[in-house]
Formats: sequence, C-alpha cells, structure tokens
Amino acid sequence: MLKLTSSQCRIIGVMLEKEITTPDQYPLSLNGLTNGANQKSNRDPVMDLSESEVQDVLDELSALHLISEQTGFGSRVIKYKHRFCNTEFGNLQFSEQQRAIIDVLLLRGPQSAGELRTRTNRLASFANVAEVETALEGLNSHSEGQLVVKLAREPGKRDCRYVHQFSDTSEMIEAVAESAISPSTSSSPSTSGASSTDQNERIELLELQVEELSEQVATLTELMQQLTD
Repeated sequence: MLKLTSSQCRIIGVMLEKEITTPDQYPLSLNGLTNGANQKSNRDPVMDLSESEVQDVLDELSALHLISEQTGFGSRVIKYKHRFCNTEFGNLQFSEQQRAIIDVLLLRGPQSAGELRTRTNRLASFANVAEVETALEGLNSHSEGQLVVKLAREPGKRDCRYVHQFSDTSEMIEAVAESAISPSTSSSPSTSGASSTDQNERIELLELQVEELSEQVATLTELMQQLTD
C-alpha cells in the first residue's frame, strides 16, 4: 500500500478539502497550498512549511503520479490538482462519506467516530455516528486494502480512535495498544464516576461545537482574503 510522509499527507489532504469547500479556487497554486497546509484551524499538528518545502513535496507527489499540473488560459501561475482518488487515473475510489473521513484523517490524525461526524460537516453529511462507523467499516475492508485501523481505547478516553494507513502508523498503533493495557492506567471507572463521565461527554460535545464554529469563521475569513487578493 502507498506510504506517504506527513507533509505529503498534508498536501493531499488540503487538495481534497479545498476541492470540496472552495471549488472556485481549485486547482490550487503553490501559495494556496502553502496557506492551506499551514492553516491554524482544522489541522493537527499545525505546520509551518515554506513555499520551497511545499514545492519539494509537490515534486515528490508528481513523481508518484498523485498530482498533476494545470495552467489556466492567459495565466503563468501553475496550479495543482490531486490524482489521489476518485479519478480516472487510479483504482482508489471512495463514496462521498469515505472520502470525507480519509480527508479529515489526513489533515488531523487519529479521530473518533464522533469527532469525524462533526469534523466532516463541510465535506459530507452523516445522519448519525452509526453512519460514520458504517463508512469506516467500508474503509477497513476496502478492495484496495485496509485503509483505516481502529486503535485501542486509550486511558481516560470514552471512544476508540481511527487512523488512516497511507503513512507508517505502526509505532503509533503499538504505543496506543501498550498504554491501553498498562496496569497503571487500565483500571475500570467506578460507578460513582458515572456522573463525571456524563459531564465529560457534555464538555467534549461543547468543545466540538465551538471548534466547528471556529472552522466556519476561518473558512469565511479565508474566502474574504481570496476575494481581496
């Protein structure tokens, strides 16, 4: 299976995202890709890539036939589009929901099903978490291989997280598995902690809602900047 670096995952993720969220600006210029890769919202970890570093990544992806160049009529600016999935150039085909999940995992790292439902809101629609889990199952048994892996539930976490398999995640999977079985952290919560668990769930939901609103504001700000450029 294809194995990408973290920077390659970020650039592919940006292309997948912007193709849906800002189609008028897609394909993307080097400057647009650099801004998207270094975006402060909807990214984890936040990166600080220079244009020359992004250009190096683009050259690597081009050699892998994962992107293509495009120049508009009367414009000297080279723009780039992905050939990663859902194109006539490869076998990797996703449903809208699967594509959204992969995109968020590429941009933000491991996510729970609940986080994926919230964080894919601009990319696809999920009626509930069960729909997210169904899409994840499809990616887990995809015809092109196991594209996502469910991590062991970490101590202090309510839900298991999922990670994509387009980069080497073996060390992460092992580390999470070890922390899950560690005697010092694997004790079961007591019944008296049930109310605390409910409160944590409410806090987590509020945090996700605040994050979603922040992302929407960041998207609007980005669009305004593009209109004034």
